[in-house]
Amino acid sequence: MTLSVRLHHAFAALTLDIAFDAPPGVTVLFGRSGSGKTSVADAVAGLLRPQSGRIAIGDRVLCDTQKGIWVPPHRRRLGYIFQQPRLFPHLSVRQNLTYGARFAPPDSPGPTLDAVVAMLGIEALLPRRPGALSGGEAARVAIGRALLSHPALILADEPLASLDAPRKAEILPYFEQLRDHSPVPVLYVSHSVTEVARLATTVVVLENGRVVRQGPADAVLADPQVTPLGAGEAGAMISATVRAHHDDGLSELSVGGLRLLVPRVSPAPGETLRLRIAAQDVMLATVRPEGVSALNIWPAVVTGIRLGEGPGALVQIEAGEARLLARITRRSVRALNLAEGTPVYAVLKAVSVARGGVPAR
Repeated sequence: MTLSVRLHHAFAALTLDIAFDAPPGVTVLFGRSGSGKTSVADAVAGLLRPQSGRIAIGDRVLCDTQKGIWVPPHRRRLGYIFQQPRLFPHLSVRQNLTYGARFAPPDSPGPTLDAVVAMLGIEALLPRRPGALSGGEAARVAIGRALLSHPALILADEPLASLDAPRKAEILPYFEQLRDHSPVPVLYVSHSVTEVARLATTVVVLENGRVVRQGPADAVLADPQVTPLGAGEAGAMISATVRAHHDDGLSELSVGGLRLLVPRVSPAPGETLRLRIAAQDVMLATVRPEGVSALNIWPAVVTGIRLGEGPGALVQIEAGEARLLARITRRSVRALNLAEGTPVYAVLKAVSVARGGVPAR
């Protein structure tokens, strides 16, 4: 089922002029604060009535200003997960969960209470009140409440923004489970590159109320022209297959036939991983380096260059099936005489690759 969004709406300081399609999986609205991400999510939820536009989930039209169609929020069958869990403080966890189930249409397909409780690991929390929950526990309950409403779409508006790093690490696997095991599409708002690389199947990049790039996550993140958060946050996402675990603490992965050595990862041989490789952790050479400590040196070819306004540059390269970004200086671009089609060697540090390793879809 695909979410189709076309909308125009003028605020005092920002004009939204948006058009994108979100296929099944996790579609991330990605961009700086103030780019319009939350406003788009609110329009899909019915919390913002656009001045013009059309929003539909599959064949079900939620809004069409030309035809005068407007489905009110409570009839849209959407599960909205906010930045704050917004649980009812006077109800127990069980009652918060079953409150979401009240909005599930009769005989609608969807998970049972027991299935959601098991998936989220919250059985011990059922008798508690929200005030006795940690941030991570409350976030899991909010996810469960949304799932039990049997929504046609889940909206998640920066649901991890208020959590510290350990709590974020605790919650991210549950969103991966939604992506991998739930037929319900997810529209996820974020300005975190790490979350995008870990969760997204599709990325829609917003700048100043407009879509500047959309497509599969690996293609968008490896595009040197797409840097809404600045070159310092640039990096690529690749998929790898675990080949072996070695006695010296390294794991051997395969990326389209290229060998990649990283600090030991938990998945067994044959399983796949997503890896994020930061652009600042990729070095380029025009001849194969010898006598260096880096374990991963890949032959590649330059496929794009973006020169920054300052001394920096982003270079896109293709190494086998992988597309990577390298953050180097403009001086290095000139010294190496880099251009599209130039053969190079990409030098990757093992630790920089493993740092973003997460289970793949």
